Amino acid sequence: MTGRAALAGGLALVTGLTLAGCSSGSTPELKVVGAFMPQPVSDIAAAFLVVENKGGATDRLTSVTSSISDHVTIHETTGQAMRMVSSFEVPAGGELDLERGGSHIMFSELKRQPKRGQRISVELHFEKTGPITVELPVEETTYNPAKQ
Repeated sequence: MTGRAALAGGLALVTGLTLAGCSSGSTPELKVVGAFMPQPVSDIAAAFLVVENKGGATDRLTSVTSSISDHVTIHETTGQAMRMVSSFEVPAGGELDLERGGSHIMFSELKRQPKRGQRISVELHFEKTGPITVELPVEETTYNPAKQ
């Protein structure tokens, strides 16, 4: 019986270590790529980017802030309809793709007109991960990386 108790205790220890090892990978690991803002032609602008999540847990983009506008929102586009949303999911092992013709970041009432070649700083806020600051290069108004 003592051998059985020792074996059971050893298995419990190994199982506990295995579970602990799994939990360390259960956090989001976010990286932003492909960010840009087309040069705006009015006091409204949009921004596009991809948030990659190499981690083992889902996160959510909950808001975006920038010194260029006090009114920055996130929008979902389905078919021809655009609507403001409160968050976007960034799936574990996946990505959130904010692209032309689809979901995007919207700036209204711009405080200044950014020009091609400049960079606009934005801060992305997430549910689990700390904020990520991104420098958006301002591209020509018709810029679309999918067609480059």
